Formats: sequence, C-alpha cells, structure tokens
Amino acid sequence: MDYNNKGRKVRPERQYNAELDENIVFGRNAVRELLSGGRDIEKIFVLSGEREGSITMLVGEARGRNIPIIESERRRLDELSHGGRHQGIVALAAEHNYSSISDMLDYAAERGERPFIVVCDGIEDPHNLGAIIRSAECCGAHGVIIPKRRAVGLTSTVAKASAGALMHMRVAKVTNIASTIDELKEKGLWIYGADMDGGEYYSTDFDGAVALVLGSEGFGISRLVKEKCDFIVSIPLFGRVNSMNVSCAAAVILAEVARQRHTEVRRG
Repeated sequence: MDYNNKGRKVRPERQYNAELDENIVFGRNAVRELLSGGRDIEKIFVLSGEREGSITMLVGEARGRNIPIIESERRRLDELSHGGRHQGIVALAAEHNYSSISDMLDYAAERGERPFIVVCDGIEDPHNLGAIIRSAECCGAHGVIIPKRRAVGLTSTVAKASAGALMHMRVAKVTNIASTIDELKEKGLWIYGADMDGGEYYSTDFDGAVALVLGSEGFGISRLVKEKCDFIVSIPLFGRVNSMNVSCAAAVILAEVARQRHTEVRRG
C-alpha cells in the first residue's frame, strides 16, 4: 500500500496513473468498438452515480466478460482522458492479449518439456512485473500468471520493462490465485513459494513440473496462497537489508530452476 503526500493510503488502482497514457480509450463509441474488437481490456472506469443509456449496456457487457469496473469521480476521468470528451467512461486496453493456463501447458507439451510457470501474487509495480516476465522468458518458463485485481496488468510500461520478452511470453490473468494453484496441482505441478522463512533455494530440488509463486512488493505471498504451496524457498541474505526486490529475487530463483532443468537434460 502506498501513501500520498498527505500521509493517506492510496488505493491500488491509483498507483497506475503513469500507465494510463498510451492504452487509454475514452468515449462511449470508442469503448464500444474496443469491446467488440479482439483486444483484451485491463479495466474500465465509469462515472460514479446514475448511469444512462449506452453506458449501462457497456458496463453490462464488460461485466459479462469479467472486466473490472471502477467507479470514479469526474475529475479522475478527466485526468485519464487528458481533458478529452470521455462521456463518463474510460477504458484501459491491455498492451498484449492474454493467454490461458491451457495455452501454457500445451506450449510445454509441444516443446517436450515439463511445465514451468511463474505465479505473481499481487505484483503492483509495472517495472517489477516487466522484469519478472523478462527473467521468466530468459529462463525458459512457459507462462506467467497474474491476478485480475489489486495488481498491475499488461500496461505499456510492463511491455517496455520486459525489453521485448512480453511478445514471447504467455500471460494469463485469473480471478483467484489460490484456486488457480489448486488447478495447477491437479495438472501435476509442484508449487514452490518464494518467501523469507523457506529453505535455501539452491538446496531445493526443482525436479518435475514447477510453478514458482512470487508475492507482492509490500506483503509477500498472501496467507492462503502460502498455505497451498508444497514448498517454501528463500534466498540467504548476508547484508543489513532484510529483503531483495521481488524482480531481483525472481531472477535468482528462476535461474536456479533453469540450471537444474537443463543440467538434467545435458546429463540425460
């Protein structure tokens, strides 16, 4: 949770203002066209209070597609549209269309590899998510899973921070991380959570199908998600700071998973 200059807590969606410059679509006709097209939508902001006519229909269609709807004041919509004629509705389009978990597992099967998936439990900083996607792609992961709410989506800054890796990575957006982990377990994956109280990552056997869970910047892995993990792993630290940036920690552990997987391949 961030704080503004008055010391008040800022809701997660207000942390993404810098992301809302390039993929903004506003006005009823423009949002209608976006909904009817093939591009994925991160969220839709609508004017708080009574709605009329076409906005009610647009909101209904968006909810039918499980697109988050955020009630906003007029000043907020004015900011998002940079003073344009928004007619009470502004949409944030995704930089890259989303995939499904099945797509990831099919991709692993096509390559003749055991599934290797990264699960992000509430990453809020777009630079961190972009860096994680880049490391995941470099280490041979088959996909990255992110939640629909209280986390950053595939914004333009995420795409830039990934340095092109987003174009090669399958990213799924899910309603509930905990239930998604149950689904991954049913598919035969072992769940490894990265947290401070786990075993040394370099002493961990990452054999088999792997899903690595990374927690949010401020709170780490949520309690329920952590309870569902089969193993908890950590990076031993020897300095005065008690934690690494989540994208840095991800790169370290992902590289070890990749080393073990490909060492086995060479030996085989």
